[in-house]
Amino acid sequence: MTSKIYIPIDSTALSLGAEEVYRAILLESKNRNLEIEIVRNGSRGLFFLEPLVEVETNKGRLAYGPVDVSDVPSLFDSEFFLGKSHELSLGLTEEIDWLKKQERLTYARVGITDPIDIIDYEKYDGFKGLKNAIKLDPQLIVKEVTDSGLRGRGGAAFPTGIKWQTVLDTPSEKKYIVCNADEGDSGTYSDRMIMENDPFVLIEGMIIAGIAVGADKGYIYLRSEYPHALAVLNKAINIAKEKNYLGNNILGTNYNFELEVTRAAGAYICGEETSLLESLEGKRGMVRYKPPLPAIEGLYGKPTVVNNVISLATVPIIMDKGAAYYADFGVGRSKGTLPIQLAGNLKKTGLIEKAFGITLKELLYDFGGGSATGKPIKAVQVGGPLGAFLPEAQFDIPLDYEKFSEIKAVVGHGGIVAFDSSADMSKLARYSFEFCAIESCGKCTPCRIGSTRGMEVIDKIKSGKEQEKNIKLLRDLGDTMVDGSLCAMGGMTPFPVISALNFFPQDFGVEKKETSA
Repeated sequence: MTSKIYIPIDSTALSLGAEEVYRAILLESKNRNLEIEIVRNGSRGLFFLEPLVEVETNKGRLAYGPVDVSDVPSLFDSEFFLGKSHELSLGLTEEIDWLKKQERLTYARVGITDPIDIIDYEKYDGFKGLKNAIKLDPQLIVKEVTDSGLRGRGGAAFPTGIKWQTVLDTPSEKKYIVCNADEGDSGTYSDRMIMENDPFVLIEGMIIAGIAVGADKGYIYLRSEYPHALAVLNKAINIAKEKNYLGNNILGTNYNFELEVTRAAGAYICGEETSLLESLEGKRGMVRYKPPLPAIEGLYGKPTVVNNVISLATVPIIMDKGAAYYADFGVGRSKGTLPIQLAGNLKKTGLIEKAFGITLKELLYDFGGGSATGKPIKAVQVGGPLGAFLPEAQFDIPLDYEKFSEIKAVVGHGGIVAFDSSADMSKLARYSFEFCAIESCGKCTPCRIGSTRGMEVIDKIKSGKEQEKNIKLLRDLGDTMVDGSLCAMGGMTPFPVISALNFFPQDFGVEKKETSA
């Protein structure tokens, strides 16, 4: 009997030794004359257990991890390939607490399938959403996405259906679908995991978007630091073409859709949709004035849907299971699920897909296991380098776009970076300005000049120089950047700065906590 063993090919797993483990298991099986089939699957997102090796049994897939090359001989001695016990045994993969407590919708296949096996994809409900969509009038597809309550998962949280409706209603002989895959926020990797571990779901979502709005061309604007995703996406696109999911007369219909991957410019500002479009057109990544909106005049001046990877990758399950099914998850206006990425000073880091409404405390302690150092968690930054720092007093606030907005914070792309009690929040606040100064496109004065002046003002506050006057100046500067910047780069940079000053004034050398203006 041939044993089937799964070893991840996700880049995080590779960075932790998955390729070496794969080679060691392959060599050991040959030395022992064992018949073994190895499948290179994606990562389940349990990074603290990577490399995670799974074995298929009659009861389901059994997990072992984290596996080191030195563990391979003893694994074979214990006949792990038959599902037998070993000190690294974790039991049935699906029963691991971290996974069992999740609601995996967008990530239903991630870590289960071979990323570039289209038959494997179809076996696990792949292309069901597309096959449903091609039977519908485009307006009905847009209505389904609108009714689901899906909002942009890239950070802005704009209703996806409204954006699609605008493009559908704008007459043009040419329209485009652009996937923003320039994932650059700190502590984020959900886009990368979809592209590396389930690329067909993104391709399917983009095809559905094209059918819905009347676009026949799509681009994936891919972060330049993602070589593994580039290779996987290009392979998957070629396979989809061979199977008639891309190209002319998709699945025997009158719909056509072409898709290509473009490497990003390596600039954080190109994650902003209009700057992205400028870069995609071969220009310097500079923010455009609005209006006109990209949905009306986008790529090459044509109506363009610009959506994040997760937004587009979520569309297939909506078209498969229905809008009501998806909208049943979440709370308030925050419908569905969010891929939450735990990073920073935590014992257990990785990706969690949960319905909106879970609290930071649950994420940090029930999933994250508390700080890796054992010290108290002092603060978390949610939503990337421009997200506010949240103190322990706010850890009970549910993950919800509106609830976070009420406390001047953002859910953003779902990245959560934890800091323990040793962190100096004034240094982190200063870095926010420094980051903005480096990454600003320079088009608007509040962002370009404000970030540099901000660093200088923080230095004065920390040195004790005219603290009261400079704290007021810092808050005024923050207001100017929020209200006067062309895009979120300058408009959100004050969020981490002012939150750090409000909640951790002692780190700035300020005795009395200041209240926000």
